[in-house]
Amino acid sequence: MTKKLIILLLAITPIAAFAQNAKLAHINTSELFNQMPEIPGIETQLNTKQEEISKNGQALVDEFNKKAEEFQKLAPTSSETVKADQQKQLDQINERYQMFLQNSQREMEELRQKLLAPVQQKIATAIKAVGDEKGYTYIFDLAAGNPVYFNATNAEDATPLVKTKLGIK
Repeated sequence: MTKKLIILLLAITPIAAFAQNAKLAHINTSELFNQMPEIPGIETQLNTKQEEISKNGQALVDEFNKKAEEFQKLAPTSSETVKADQQKQLDQINERYQMFLQNSQREMEELRQKLLAPVQQKIATAIKAVGDEKGYTYIFDLAAGNPVYFNATNAEDATPLVKTKLGIK
C-alpha cells in the first residue's frame, strides 16, 4: 500500500509541477478574423463572383423556360417522336443546369478557401508569435467551441496582443 502511494505521488509530482508552470491564454479567432482589413475586399470578390454565377444560372433557367414554352405551343400538333425529342432537349438543359449548380458551389468554395488562406495563415503566424513572445504554454481558441471549463481570471486574453501584432485596432 505504501509503495502504491509513493508511486502515485511520484507520478503526480511532474504533472503538478507542469500545471504550476503552464501559462495559459485564450483568444477569439472569429473576432480577429472579422476585423482583418483584408476581409471587406475578399467579401467584395466573393459577392462579384456570386453575382456572375447567378447571372449565368438565370440564363440557363431562361433558356429552359423559353424551350418549355415553345414545346407547349407545339405540343398539340406535334407527333410523339417530336414530343420525345423536345422532352429530351428539356432534360438536357435541366442536366446542364444541375451540373452548373454543382460546379458553381465547388468553384465558390475553392475561391473562398484560396482568398481566405493567406488571412488564416497571417492570424496563425501572429498567434504563434504572441505565444512565443509571452511564453504561453497553451492558447485556447474560444471561437472553436465552448471550452470544458473557462475562468478568465486564470488565463490571459491574448486577443488584444494578436490584434496589435496584426495591426488591428
